[in-house]
Amino acid sequence: MRNLSRSSKPLTSRSAVSRSEVSRARRVELPKAATGIPGLDDITGGGLPRGRPTLVCGGAGSGKTLLAIEFLVRGATQFDEPGVFMTFEESVEDLTADVASLGFDLPALIARKKIVVDYVRLDRHEIEETGDYDLGGLFIRLDHAIKSVRATRVVLDTIESLFVGFSNAGILRTELARLFRWLKDRGVTAVITGERGEGTLTRHGLEEYVSDAVILLDHRVDDQVSTRRLRIVKYRGSTHGTNEYPFTIDRSGLRVLPITSLGLQHEASLDRVSSGLDALDAMLGGRGFYRGSSILISGSAGTGKSSLAAHFVDAACRRGERCVYFLFEESPSQFMRNMRSIGLDLQAWVKKGLLHFHAARPAFLGLEQHLVAMHREIEKAKPAAVVVDPINELMAIGTLGAVKATLLRLIDHLKTSQITALFSSLTAGAAHEQTTDTGISSLMDTWLLLRFLEEARQRNRGLYVLKSRGMA
Repeated sequence: MRNLSRSSKPLTSRSAVSRSEVSRARRVELPKAATGIPGLDDITGGGLPRGRPTLVCGGAGSGKTLLAIEFLVRGATQFDEPGVFMTFEESVEDLTADVASLGFDLPALIARKKIVVDYVRLDRHEIEETGDYDLGGLFIRLDHAIKSVRATRVVLDTIESLFVGFSNAGILRTELARLFRWLKDRGVTAVITGERGEGTLTRHGLEEYVSDAVILLDHRVDDQVSTRRLRIVKYRGSTHGTNEYPFTIDRSGLRVLPITSLGLQHEASLDRVSSGLDALDAMLGGRGFYRGSSILISGSAGTGKSSLAAHFVDAACRRGERCVYFLFEESPSQFMRNMRSIGLDLQAWVKKGLLHFHAARPAFLGLEQHLVAMHREIEKAKPAAVVVDPINELMAIGTLGAVKATLLRLIDHLKTSQITALFSSLTAGAAHEQTTDTGISSLMDTWLLLRFLEEARQRNRGLYVLKSRGMA
């Protein structure tokens, strides 16, 4: 027993040393190439793997080519990294025309030797499959293009076009593996686009040969509303977001909408801002709402939700703070006319540039497009306060879960920027006063309920503070 005891000590000691050595080992971060695409760098932890190939796959019209060309253009313009775009489907003229609507001036970048666009025309009738077929000619052509501008980024769009006439799976696998090895050996950050297959990510199983990163794009239509989703299927050597993330394509390009509130890192302000009504401020400890907080005003039709929101905006403008008001039911002109009946001249703040209205019918756009539009207005106006009136209209274009996720993203963005946000919600009646159609009361810091009080043939309005975090 004594021998056994002695022999166990050095084993324990060696284990302790081993753990110590592991704990002292410096973590090596995977080098990444930023895409410059809003949101995509957030969910990838900084961009695509530098010096390695990334596969972007999806169906027709999902946004593969746009993501690839934007990766190249933003690399050249924002990060001074020249690139090569080798296309097998679109001519240089067609590609230039397609991306011009997004504000990308390809001819100028080509003239400055920031980008090379090489159209490789493939005719399936001219392709003859032979046993010694390889991509040697393509490698020579691609190598010349890379050297001509000292490119560090390469796009191949779409890779399946190289194999339009081939049925020999052995040749296909060999050449695909050789292509990806060749790109790695050159040290370029490559984006290869591929068409979605039946039951597979790509038609020819390209994902089997790309061991570094795979991004899946999806375009679907639910209840006549178009939505786009992006998912990182694989990212070797790096943590990444694993959800399906909505993204949009508009005149500014591609934009991914990540859920950024997972860490809950925003700072809580101790500053207070007035609600615009002295009596309500008194109910909130005498000083109003916390700056950067989220406020929900709920009540049935006619209880004064929009009027309360207008007082809040008027008070902010009187402090010299900019505000953005999102209207989903009325035009700005009609809203300002109605508020004049309670003594509020909001037009004066519009003329001074302190109040900005954004009015839109939710049914004409998807939730993602609305969220992008809101982000853009907020980034442009840089407001101290935001109003969304009412949030119920969003229910017409999305499920309860989708609407809640959209509002969560918006609230998180506003909190991070220390922007005070006020939301109005229409309730169905007295039986549902303390519930909301969107179920977002848990996301709010302060919840105000407006209701009618009927007694002795008289109708009055009552205001209740159902909750207010951080206030006694």
